[in-house]
Amino acid sequence: MKRDINIFEFPLNLGLKKKEHEIEPGVRKLPDGFRKFDFHKEINPQNIFRLDAPDYSMEIDQESGVLNAEGIIEYAKEQADFISENHKEDAFNIILGGDCSILIGTALALKKLGNFGLFYLDGHTDFIPAHLSETAAAAGMDLAIITGTGHEKLTDIQGLKPYFLEENIYCAGNAETDDDEYVQQIIHSDIHYFDLYELRKNGFGKTAGDFLKMVYSKALDGFFIHLDVDVLSDELMPAVDSRMDDGIDYTNLREILKPLVHSPLCFGIEITVLNPDDDKAGSYTQPFVKNLIQIIKNKED
Repeated sequence: MKRDINIFEFPLNLGLKKKEHEIEPGVRKLPDGFRKFDFHKEINPQNIFRLDAPDYSMEIDQESGVLNAEGIIEYAKEQADFISENHKEDAFNIILGGDCSILIGTALALKKLGNFGLFYLDGHTDFIPAHLSETAAAAGMDLAIITGTGHEKLTDIQGLKPYFLEENIYCAGNAETDDDEYVQQIIHSDIHYFDLYELRKNGFGKTAGDFLKMVYSKALDGFFIHLDVDVLSDELMPAVDSRMDDGIDYTNLREILKPLVHSPLCFGIEITVLNPDDDKAGSYTQPFVKNLIQIIKNKED
């Protein structure tokens, strides 16, 4: 990559409901887990920025029905300002979570910068309102929130609703297709939706290419990539909050991400939900880090 690279660390875990065996969700350790396997060293960014997150809690917001809504909103505002103050116009930005709710803060920042597209690569759609959520966790409804579905205290922060237009979004990789009510939410939206079956059928490289054609045809100001590591098969990445058997492999990941990451219109990529507490030996984190470095640096195996 010829562009300068910045790394932003947003170790937020308020968007997840903790498991019974947990003190708190371990996804907040993702940036440190990456550093352990030399991600930062190999990427060699111009800058590393970090915004520490508030302490974990399990507080249900009565207005929105969303877990820790107030804390997530305040962090999103700080995150948006933090990105706006520190990003450089021609830099590629790597954002390390944290859970998927960090997308809200990034979305706020991008809305202030212009009209952006979003490539949402995730093992779930995360496109449901709070009343359909079993956990009330924002990480499971972040795509809905950023497009305007949900309580306005989350969807209309600073009067910026919607942060992304549905028609400027590709959502790809959902393997949770057996819940009809869950899936119907996104099918009836204007989001370009490719579940795991359709993604394979359409082709990984072609799907990325089609998205780029859309970005250019609409003359968007740029686009952003969301990557939840649970889009990978459970065999490759079980250290996630919500495990599923099916998913893509690293060859698929390279095929879909390389044309996106190396587009001059790509603002950056965020990585979410990898939990180092579930992979203390690094058996799954290390190969992921290696593959991500290869994709970003445009290296072969």
